[in-house]
Amino acid sequence: MSPSSLRVRTLPAAWRFAIIGALASLPATVVVNWLPDSEATIGGSIMIIGAFIAGVIAAIRSMDPGAAGLRTGVLAGVVAVLTLLVAVFSTVLSDATVTWPSLSRVVFVVLASGLALCVAPIFGLVCGRVGGWMANTVTSRLTTGADAS
Repeated sequence: MSPSSLRVRTLPAAWRFAIIGALASLPATVVVNWLPDSEATIGGSIMIIGAFIAGVIAAIRSMDPGAAGLRTGVLAGVVAVLTLLVAVFSTVLSDATVTWPSLSRVVFVVLASGLALCVAPIFGLVCGRVGGWMANTVTSRLTTGADAS
């Protein structure tokens, strides 16, 4: 089998930037949680800070920052739902008596999960576009400042 016949599948650029932004936002979550009265979540940090970082990287690479931010928001929604499910299952399993959760709790978890999966991509899109706008603004001011001197 020749090397040219092998297909190498790579992630699209927007997904790569989304994953980079999501991973880069995790240290920021730790730093924000050091502040007094702060309760930042991993999903929220990825949704806002990670999408912003992904938008900056996408704008620098001449890609659509909104697309990278949207995909980062999708990742944030998935992380938020998984975090909620882990919290629910750990609460259920930590009870001394094993009882099934009530119908109202199940409905709440389902609605909260759906809301997180619908809202996180929108916030990611907006934060990605803000990051792209900021990167474009800073680079345009740096290039005009260098041309003037």
